[in-house]
Amino acid sequence: MTDRILSILEQLEQTREDLLALSDDIWLSIDHNDSQALEEGVAFKKQYNAKVAAFDVLAGELSALVQQFTAVKLDAEEADLDSNTPQGHERKVHALDQHEPHGLDEDFTFKRPYGFQLEEVAESNIKTWRRLYELFCRHLAERDSARFAGLPDDPRFITRRGNPIFSRDPQSLRSAMSLPGGLYAEVNLSANHLRDQMKSLLDAYGINRQALRLYLRQDRDAAPELSL
Repeated sequence: MTDRILSILEQLEQTREDLLALSDDIWLSIDHNDSQALEEGVAFKKQYNAKVAAFDVLAGELSALVQQFTAVKLDAEEADLDSNTPQGHERKVHALDQHEPHGLDEDFTFKRPYGFQLEEVAESNIKTWRRLYELFCRHLAERDSARFAGLPDDPRFITRRGNPIFSRDPQSLRSAMSLPGGLYAEVNLSANHLRDQMKSLLDAYGINRQALRLYLRQDRDAAPELSL
């Protein structure tokens, strides 16, 4: 039963991330020079974002409830769910070389993480971008706790609309992830937006972006192979 619970928890998390990725894709597909298309796109995005936000809250609460009752943790490192991918998705799900490094300038839409390496620190067996982002942030907190504590005051982590990316008050975030030092991070973000936040964090710490290498395990939107 543990494998089934882990598979369901992972699928919940993947669905949350895929919904955010789809939102980005749809927005980019709109012709922003077409006033009507842009107006329709804005109306769609407002409705879509509201629905996704509601789903995100429900999925998070459901995941937490299941993990609490069953004591099965989503981030259990001993679990390897790659072999449990539903057969119905096999056509478009391609396994990737987990040892091939990737940089922060790549597109990670519908890609699944495996781990990262930042200088001497390495993490593997990661199942979701949120978990990778959490471990990355926790490493930075250990590296320099004072600098980490000041992130909510850094203008790099305030959006153009004035929304914080890091906060000391979880209520100020749409989806708050608890971090060391009483901080919370906004994680209602797609893989590419989390990637962008990692870039900004490296800049804030004065670390060369090339020092971070990401490793992937799946492409869940790979083009199907052609039959010859």
